[in-house]
Amino acid sequence: MLLFTLGFLLAILQPSTGQFPRVCANVQSLLSKECCPPWEGDGSPCGELSSRGSCQNILLSQAPLGPQFPFSGVDDREDWPSVFYNRTCRCEGNFMGFSCGECKFGFSGLNCTERQVKTRRNIFQLTASEKNKFLAYLNLAKNIPSQDYVIATGTYAQMSNGSNPMFRDINVYDLFVWMHYYASRDTLLGGSNVWRDIDFAHEAPGFLPWHRVFLLMWERQIQRITGDENFTIPYWDWRDAEDCEVCNDEYMGGRHPTDPNLLSPASIFSSWQVICTRSEEYNSQQALCSATSEGPIRRNPGNNDKSRTPRLPSSADVEFCLSLTQYESGPMDKMANYSFRNTLEGFADPQTAISNPAQSGLHNALHIYMNGSMSQVQGSANDPIFVLHHAFVDSIFERWLRRHRPMLEVYPAANAPIGHNRENYMVPFIPLYRNGEFFKPSRELGYDYEYLQEPALQSFLDFLTPYLQQARQIWAWLVGAAVFGGIVTAVLTGLTRACRKKKGGTSSEIQPLLIESEDYNNITYQSNF
Repeated sequence: MLLFTLGFLLAILQPSTGQFPRVCANVQSLLSKECCPPWEGDGSPCGELSSRGSCQNILLSQAPLGPQFPFSGVDDREDWPSVFYNRTCRCEGNFMGFSCGECKFGFSGLNCTERQVKTRRNIFQLTASEKNKFLAYLNLAKNIPSQDYVIATGTYAQMSNGSNPMFRDINVYDLFVWMHYYASRDTLLGGSNVWRDIDFAHEAPGFLPWHRVFLLMWERQIQRITGDENFTIPYWDWRDAEDCEVCNDEYMGGRHPTDPNLLSPASIFSSWQVICTRSEEYNSQQALCSATSEGPIRRNPGNNDKSRTPRLPSSADVEFCLSLTQYESGPMDKMANYSFRNTLEGFADPQTAISNPAQSGLHNALHIYMNGSMSQVQGSANDPIFVLHHAFVDSIFERWLRRHRPMLEVYPAANAPIGHNRENYMVPFIPLYRNGEFFKPSRELGYDYEYLQEPALQSFLDFLTPYLQQARQIWAWLVGAAVFGGIVTAVLTGLTRACRKKKGGTSSEIQPLLIESEDYNNITYQSNF
């Protein structure tokens, strides 16, 4: 029955989140550099007649960038999305979307006024039916075409500056694979020249906010194509795992019986075709990934280079990472020391926080450990384990936010690598999102994590930890103060008792209870911390 329902949805439902809006992928929109589609609710651009939004000039950040990208005007992703569009919909209130036709993350209802918080759960805590539904949803996304979005198959110059549009259709799952590729691809400099030290989604401050948006969009996409508004992405808690616990046919696919680099034929994912994995071929042709099939998912977990990734991350690695107080530091790239972001991403040692790109820790360790499609940055989202993995990485980011409660100003406003400053728009998302907009607790974005809710003590400890760390630095003074306070209390108590004996009269032990019953019930007991 579930497969029949999904097959029916495959034919009728349309997604609405992605990269280039189909209604703006035409000569008129590209030459005018305007993407302000009408909202279907009232037919006006951006739903202006209904006060949902209006067509506005894009305001680009003028903050200086870091030195990692020494070019200007050679990459379509610079000052995103101004090469393609300089006017888009600016939505009001809680409205969102390329036409202001959706609600912001965390809101729902006809007028987007209803707050909601949904819970992402451990994949091993799902019931059999919930787990099977998740797998079916993934397969549906791989087979349903995106009705609202297309992908670019050429650069703006190759499109003759907009007069020759080069776009193509793509399925919902691969749309997100392509977006991950497009954000992390090399810059094409002409001839056979490329610039590799560029990435709009990794190796810099935007790594965590970018993937947070990516997952929110992916989650909403599944909700829309299935009609299941309560769907949330499950996560895989890989701390202290001895092997790939989800790499079996019950979950994300086991090992092929004769070829250890492929998935078991019993897994639905064994028939999936990957895209955007041949970066050297695209570079040599000075071309973009066109999303054509490039073979099956490859995965050989554990048979990776042990000198680079000797083991999966431990709980101790995660706890040390969470103790780091600086979100970003130094050059704000993969060479940053004592940076929470760089340590969680995996370019810094998870025991010292010192940069060591030759080793892969935490987030990076999982990618390398999988030893296949997931181990190559641009095409890593082809493996559906990517979603489970990044949901858990996001939960660690969330723990850090709750523990340290940083102000928005903690996120770098300037001098970060290209695309990673606080006010930069994230590549390649349309509608537009700024990095700083997602440097906030997940509950404000409409979701939470199951293991961060239970037990409640964990949240209390995350809140208390910074204060305990400060207390350790002055513990000797605290002990001295406590001893002194005890002596003073003892002296005062002795004097009080002596005075009472001199006064005489009825002993306090036989005095009647002078508190009315209703007052007695209002007494609260307090303990000293």
